[in-house]
Formats: sequence, structure tokens, C-alpha cells
Amino acid sequence: MKVTSIVGARPQFVKASVVSRELRLNHHEVLVHTGQHYDSNLSDLFFEELDIPRPDFNLGVGSASHGAQTAEMLAKLETLLLRERPDWVLVYGDTNSTMAGALAAAKLRIPVAHVEAGLRSYNRGMPEEINRIVADHLSQLLFCPSQTAVGNLKKEGISEGVFEVGDVMADVLYHTVHHTPVIAEPMQRFGLKEKGYILATIHRAENTDNPQKLKNIVSGLLSLNEPVLFPLHPRTRKALQNQGLWTKLSADDNLIYLIEPQGYLNMIKLEQSARVILTDSGGVQKEAYWLGVPCLTLRGETEWVETVIAGWNVLVGTDAEVILEQVRSFKPPEQRPQLYGDGRAAKRCVGLLSEFQVNVYN
Repeated sequence: MKVTSIVGARPQFVKASVVSRELRLNHHEVLVHTGQHYDSNLSDLFFEELDIPRPDFNLGVGSASHGAQTAEMLAKLETLLLRERPDWVLVYGDTNSTMAGALAAAKLRIPVAHVEAGLRSYNRGMPEEINRIVADHLSQLLFCPSQTAVGNLKKEGISEGVFEVGDVMADVLYHTVHHTPVIAEPMQRFGLKEKGYILATIHRAENTDNPQKLKNIVSGLLSLNEPVLFPLHPRTRKALQNQGLWTKLSADDNLIYLIEPQGYLNMIKLEQSARVILTDSGGVQKEAYWLGVPCLTLRGETEWVETVIAGWNVLVGTDAEVILEQVRSFKPPEQRPQLYGDGRAAKRCVGLLSEFQVNVYN
């Protein structure tokens, strides 16, 4: 069986690390990096730390508007897939790389499998929501991380080829958490102690591209009056500078520590050591849950509703006063039920790809 796997962004590198390893035990994988995340700390370092096979192709697309970036990916992927003719195209998550991969394959009548299928925020103002809906409706195999995701697909009339396999990100975390640094370098640099700081991550366009929301988040961070470690996604750094918030946030007289994007192992250690996490990232919400760290999500909705139901994640939006109040008062319950599988999702995904390979063509 020949599988072309398409990745382009940090969460996809993490997911591919375990699926690619499992695929290559008995099958031929062609790994394609679209170039969507090209910063070395968002790309190269993840491949090194997670022992991901080097991409067979790097399309070098880079950043652009959503339409331009997706169009360039689509054109380059079509050429590549015509040459490779795989049995499956495997896409991950909800990025422009996901949608472009699914579209290119579907137009060439190559079967598509979607890892992390069925997630819905029900906010179509998010580019990620459009990407995941398109990918799901073009896929022949849909690998869902939860029963909620299976139910979401059923509401949209998708029931064939749908499987609850668990979350491959859980596979990665369970297998690497014991290999994280004793103390992450940024903690050493700023003299921060275990559970002695807040970790903040912001990267979604709904926050970075909305001046009022970003201003509110910055005001909330500045009001906390306790150490905040803030790894900066390139998009976030640019938005802070363009919107005149950089000088205020980077001033020496506050407790905000702006740091470069982190590799996977350092980031997991920073999450594990934080008192509380503020984020708009879906992946970080899950990692916080698995690590037992309280999470406040800087959005009005989440795809990972189970973490909210379990009481370990609160949707706080971007209101500065709400952020401050929740950081001070939020206490999750003692119980933390297992969510999103048992760490064997990748094995299930590869088994299903192999099982359904012949049936797809009948």
C-alpha cells in the first residue's frame, strides 16, 4: 500500500510522527510538507525531536492570504499526486494544507483519509472550520478522536467510513512525556519555578487579526500581575507590532516574558510546569488536559467540548476582566476522566487504511 501523507503545520508534524512510524513498518509512505509553517522552530525542530522521517517533498509554499496559499498548494499537490498515484492521501486536522490535500486528491479520484475528523466549532467565521468540513465531506475514511466527533458527522449525513480511533496526539504525548527536559530553557532563563507562572499561546486569526480582541487579550495579560511566559507565533508577533501593542507588552516593567516558538519537548515541559494555561490552540487544550493543568481558552467555542464538560477547560473569550477573574478563581475538579483514547490511535488508523484499501476501488 502506498500512502501520500500531507503535513504543513506544527500540530500535523506531531500527529504524523506516530502515524508515519506505524505506516512505514509495512507500507510505502510519501511524506509531503507543504511549507505552511516554515519557521525552523515550527518545522525543522519538530522533525528532529519527534524523529519524523524527513519529507520526501517540500513544496515551499510559505505564508500568504488564505486563497493564495491554498491555490498554490492545490496546484503543486495536483502535479505531485499525478506523478505518485498513491492508494491513499492522508490529511490531518484543519489547516489550509488539509483542505488543499483533500481537494487535490478528490479531483484526481484518489481516496482521502482524514485524521482528526468530525470536529466542529460551529463557527464558520474560522478558516479552520471551513477546512475541516471540506476535508470531511471529501474523505472515504474518517478517523475521529471522540464519540462527539462521530455524532457531528452523523448530523451531516456522514456515517460510512467513520471510525472512533482516539487522538494520535495522545499517542505522542504518552510516549514522549518522560523524555521532556528536567526544566525547560525559558524557565531557567527567567528563573521561573514549577507552577510559578502562566503560559499563554495565541495564534488563531480570529484573535490576531481582530485589533479589539488582541488589545483585550494584551490588557488581560498585563492585568495578571504574575509571570506570564508567552511563546510568539510569527503571526502573533507581526500582529502585535502592526497594531501598536508590541512596545506595551515587551516593556521591562511588566512580568510578560516574550519568547521564541518552542520545540515539542520544551513546549510540553512548559505546559506541564505552568500553574494555568491561556490559549486559543486546540492542541494545547488537549495537552493541558492530559497533563492535568487548568486551561482557559481565549475563544467563545471549542471543538474539544469534552475538556469543558470535564471541568478542566473554561471558555473565557477575550474580555480582559473575565480573563483576570478566571485566572484568579478557576479550580478544576479532582477527577479527570480519560479522554480521546488510550495511546494506540495511530495503529488503528494504519490498520483501517490497509483493511479498506481494496474496498475503495470496488
